[in-house]
Amino acid sequence: MDGFSGGTLGVVLVASALTSLLAMTVTAVWSRRVGRYSVVDVTWGLVFVAIGWVAYLAGQHSTRSLLLAVLVTLWGGRLAWHIRGRALGQGEDPRYAKMLSGVPEEKRFRTALVKVFGTQGAAAWFVSLPLQVAAATDSALGWVAALGVVVWLVGVTFESVGDAQLKAFKADPANKGKVMDRGLWGWTRHPNYFGDSAVWWGMWVVAAEAWPGVLTVLSPVVMTYFLAFATGARLLESEMAKRPGYPEYQQRTSMFFPLPPKKR
Repeated sequence: MDGFSGGTLGVVLVASALTSLLAMTVTAVWSRRVGRYSVVDVTWGLVFVAIGWVAYLAGQHSTRSLLLAVLVTLWGGRLAWHIRGRALGQGEDPRYAKMLSGVPEEKRFRTALVKVFGTQGAAAWFVSLPLQVAAATDSALGWVAALGVVVWLVGVTFESVGDAQLKAFKADPANKGKVMDRGLWGWTRHPNYFGDSAVWWGMWVVAAEAWPGVLTVLSPVVMTYFLAFATGARLLESEMAKRPGYPEYQQRTSMFFPLPPKKR
């Protein structure tokens, strides 16, 4: 089984779960201090980085596990830095305000512990299963892993370029009140979310080359579901659709997977 160790996997699974729990607990305490639950968005990328390295250190120290730890560090570090910069000087994220609306003030933090921090901590542990399973295997990298890295590169490119294009668009006063539909945003309404999804499909492909990594396919499926239909694109679009010009943008531009834009 490509040097797979069930005992090692058990250790890695527990260590990763504790890492996620610790990260979200610290974030919850910090969020209460600063009065914003959206600080969890910065932790979101970093908790994967932590799990990646904990899995590698608790596992068999394989080249595959090291590769995945490096890939998740590059992705998670960039994402955390980008979100931190975007959130500076901003108030609460409307998504969390909407999620907790109607909850009495005295119960809001306890509700957030479950709906925000608990949910994201559990999701991070589940989505990172390809990294955890790979840490319990010891086999040489092959062409399948190389294909996974290519898919990961496509995802990181979409995510980082899309974020940079949107940042430049918003920085131009002439674009105030306009809808961003240029560059990658002309091919998909959410290049950052699509890129995020591709990143995790790429890391799953790397892990799937060694048995039983292929069995963790539900991890990128769940990540894609969250990005496209749960807390990501759908939730954001419910607010964006109220902006002038956005319904027309929706009609001519693919929601998630990049496709050539329709003629105006």
